Amino acid sequence: MTDTSIAPLHLGQNVPLPTSPEEAVLDYVPNPRQGSLYLVRFAAPEFTSLCPVTGQPDFAHLVIDYAPGETIVESKSLKLFLGSFRNHNGFHEDVTVGIGQRLFDEMKPRWLRIGGYWYPRGGIPIDVFWQSGAAPEGLWVPDQGVQGYRGRG
Repeated sequence: MTDTSIAPLHLGQNVPLPTSPEEAVLDYVPNPRQGSLYLVRFAAPEFTSLCPVTGQPDFAHLVIDYAPGETIVESKSLKLFLGSFRNHNGFHEDVTVGIGQRLFDEMKPRWLRIGGYWYPRGGIPIDVFWQSGAAPEGLWVPDQGVQGYRGRG
């Protein structure tokens, strides 16, 4: 985690896409509404990673919801982190839960959940969900808005 007393590393900079999630550095900045209970949502409808068996691309629609604590994640660093999975081999479960856990461990939000709505692999769509615990009382948590896979119908 970066020191939140300094400017973000990525914002306003020409930064190449990290070659792996491990290489990616997520930036966190002070929560501008510290003490307020609110929800932040990031949607990545064109997320990609690689199948660990075949090396073929896997596609997902990710939805990340969190209630900030002292910091928020800087969106450009999140975009670069998510983009680094384009070269990463991982099962849907590992990728989805790993993203959620890394954000939760580093940012320390009051609450976080991630939904990974993966397109079919081998004819079977796989949806993966993880959350840090129960949502704080009074937090409005809307539906993630992604329908289950329906194919052509």
